[in-house]
Order: sequence, then C-alpha cells, then structure tokens
Amino acid sequence: MAPLHRLHRKPPHASLLACIGLLGLLACGGSTKTSSPTAAADVTSKIETVVVIYGENRSFDNLYGTFPGANGIANALKTPALYQQVDLDGKTVLANLPAVWGSTADPTWSKVSSLPNLPYRLDAAPISAGSNVVTPDLVHRFYQDQMQINGGANNMYAAYSNRGGLSMGYYDGSSLPMFKLAQQYTLCDNFFQGAFGGSFLNHQFLIAAAAPQYPNAPANLKAVLDANGNLAIDPTSPTSVTKGAVKFTQDGCVSPDGYAINTILPPYQPSAAPAAPGQDWRLANPAGDAYEGSAVLPPITGVTTIGDTLTAQNINWKWYAGLWNAALQEGLTVTDSKNYQIIWTENPGQPDFEPHHQPFNYHVRFDPTTANGAAERAAHLKDYEDLLSDAANGTLPPVVFYKPQGDVNEHPGYADVATSDAHIASVIAKLQASPQWKKMAIIVTYDENGGFWDHVAPPKGDRWGPGTRVPTIIISPYAKTGYVDTTMYDTTSILKFITRRFNLKPLAGVRANAGDLTNAFDFTKP
Repeated sequence: MAPLHRLHRKPPHASLLACIGLLGLLACGGSTKTSSPTAAADVTSKIETVVVIYGENRSFDNLYGTFPGANGIANALKTPALYQQVDLDGKTVLANLPAVWGSTADPTWSKVSSLPNLPYRLDAAPISAGSNVVTPDLVHRFYQDQMQINGGANNMYAAYSNRGGLSMGYYDGSSLPMFKLAQQYTLCDNFFQGAFGGSFLNHQFLIAAAAPQYPNAPANLKAVLDANGNLAIDPTSPTSVTKGAVKFTQDGCVSPDGYAINTILPPYQPSAAPAAPGQDWRLANPAGDAYEGSAVLPPITGVTTIGDTLTAQNINWKWYAGLWNAALQEGLTVTDSKNYQIIWTENPGQPDFEPHHQPFNYHVRFDPTTANGAAERAAHLKDYEDLLSDAANGTLPPVVFYKPQGDVNEHPGYADVATSDAHIASVIAKLQASPQWKKMAIIVTYDENGGFWDHVAPPKGDRWGPGTRVPTIIISPYAKTGYVDTTMYDTTSILKFITRRFNLKPLAGVRANAGDLTNAFDFTKP
C-alpha cells in the first residue's frame, strides 16, 4: 500500500530515549543469545539457518512471466480466456486496454489506452518504461483482489484497478540479477500470496497465518458489501472501465464482521500516528491519525505467531528491517545513516520506512511500555545493519526475516524494480559470504501482487486466500539446480517449512493443501 505523508514532528527527548534503551537492554538479560537449532530427525535438519526476504507488490507474470520453462505469459497467450480482460459487467471483452486512470496526461502512460487487450511489456516500445522507472501505484486491497480474480477467470484486473490498463504490464527481467539467481537455483512458479489484497494482511499471514480482529471497529472503517459479498459500487461510478476508474460506496480497512484486512497502523511506535496528548510517546493514538485519516489497530492478542512457537522451544529468531533503528531513535521523523530525512513519503527513490510492513509491532507481546515487551523488541526486532553484521560474523539466528526499506522493496509508486532487485541480490551475496551459508536456505518472495495481473487461478482455500500468484526463489547449497518447482505453495508454506525444520507446533491457519517447500531442495547433496 502507498506510504504515508508525514509532517515534521519533534522526536522524543534524547535523554528519555537513552534511558528507555538502557532499560530495554537490562530487561533483556541474556535473551538475545543465539540458541542452537532444535534437533530434528528429518532431512531438513541439514538446514541450520532459514532466511526469508520479503519483497513487495509483484505478481509472478509481472516479473517472471518470461522465465524459461515456467508457466508464464507464453502459456497464457495460447488461450484468449487466460488473458483477455472484461468490462465491469463481467462479460464484455474489452477491445483495448483502459487508460491508466490518474496518469492520463503522462506521455508514457497515456499510450496504454491505445494498446490491444493483451499483456504488454512495460520495458519495450511503445511504453518503454524500463525496470529503473517507478510506475504509478495500483490498488491492491482485500476485496478488489478477489473481484479481479473473478472466481478464477483472472479477467477483471483492469476493470477493478484504479490504474486500468497498467495492471496488464510486465517486464522481461532476464537481465536482472535475481532472474539470474532464479536460473541458478529454484524458481517456484505455483506460489500464491497467503491472503487476498495488500501488504498489511499478508505480513500477518507470513508470521501467523491469521487475520487479526478489530473489536468494536467504528462503522466508518468497515467495508460496505453488496449481496454477493463484493464491495458495493457507488451509484455515481462509471458504468464502463473505459470511462473511468470504478468507485465504491465504502472501501474500509476492516471487514463487516470486524477483521483488519487492509492497511492500518500499528499501536506501537514507529507507527506514523503520533501519541495522543498526554499519552506515552511509545504508543500510537488509538483514535488514529486525524491528519492522515489513518486508523490504528488495537494491540493484537490471542494470535500465536511463528515467533511465539520458536521462542517456546528456545529457538532464536529475528525480524530485521531497513531503517528500524532510525525509526526507533528519532520518533516520527527519522534519519538514516547517510543523514537523509525520511518522512513516510511517496517521493520515488527516497529513504522510506513503512510501519505496516512490521507485523510483530502489532502484537501485544511487543508492547514497548512493558518490561517484557521492551525485552522482546530488543531481542527480536532489529535493523538492516544488524543483519549485515550478524551475517558477516556468522551469528545469524536459526530463523531470519528481512524486510527492505521502502525505496528498495520494489513497491510501485515509490520504488523501481531494478534498484530493488539489485539490493536484494546484494543481500544474498552477503549471506552467501557468511560462515553460515553452507547450511542456509534463503527464501525470496513477495508479500502480494500489487494489483498486477497474473494468468493462473489461485487454488481453493478459505475466506482469506490464497490470492494472486507471486514469485518465489529458493537459494541454498541444497536447492535444486536450475529447477522450476511447480508444487502448489502459498505464503503459509514458509511457516510449514520452518515448523517442520524445527519440530514446532503447527499454526492453526496454515493451509493443508499447500506444500512445505521441501520439493525445492535436494537433501541428498553432501
């Protein structure tokens, strides 16, 4: 989802920050010590370090639709029903792609409405927007994703997009470093985002396979649905996507029955919503941020995360995030190590911290105002620089999550593909240089499709997903070489793999029909 604009706000007093930091360290005691992995009588025990790198907002066809041997765009083009987009009536096949609404005056994107009803190269004529170009952002929300999938026909991505024909664009990524790594290791071409919609919910599915509840959510935050369970269309909405972007009666961040489904801010800082007057500055105003019109989710309770299950077995883990330390140290207006100012901005290429990409920061276990919460944060929530030093020193914990900062996470609207792809590849190179590499498995995947079309229908699941297909690459000395894995996976497959490797209690929301990633490996390798 798009980041938040932010005005300058005075950070907390430095002496208070230092005191809190000291208290947090004292509360942690020895809890930051790296534990040895639990022994498992299983082939996966050859893996001692699991690293999950979580990129942003790309469908499989958008990035890897041209990958040799994969189920890509060439397969879709054999059957018109697999790519032709239909209008808002659900049946009229469009003659041309609709305009990129909101960017019709742009000389690049104005060309899209003249294109035939086909997927098209973004990085080739007539569009010629290379992978180093930041495209407009596209809607990628819970109900829209389901409406775009349209029961598996995948033929209403353009109709229900705020950007019309941009949803059908893709890249030839063959020159990108991650594409080359996929050719060396294993590319999964049947991997789906765990939940329908956007980043917030899919990050929760990555760590817990569950949608959090928002008890007694205000009516103005709840989506308004029609009799079919879709978003209700506003009476003033255009009757055809060729005339303008669709309008909805009320598209909220909460479902009618009280589950948080779209972008909503965390209850703890860094949140992008300031504390209420007189409130502890480490908390976000429960009423939300009036300036931004953004809601704040109450602390999540009663949901078991993969962190909980690992900690229960004394297995260490860490969530590393770009700019985490800067966000903690300076409050709502933060500065990175190069002294660039970060204001949760939509300016492409600028340093950018996204609070809703930090899923553990929503859970009551990480409440910074309690001694236990401060200790948990100090032990498990870390900065990108910590990732680099831990990798170099061979001190990465058994389970690692890494979330890149906004300007290098591939999110349309504020990050380009080429720069982000190069960043992820550089992280992998550092991991491969680590003393832990020989027994490491790196899983590179994307939280969700970002509103981009994909031609493969998601498998049957539950009310939450799976959603649109996304790219996933398995990189490891034990990964199959030059292999395309067609096994059905979704985001909860990552939890399955970690659970199997460390002999953990399974999380309730993990789907039975999704694989556990082991088909991507050859554990007969010495």
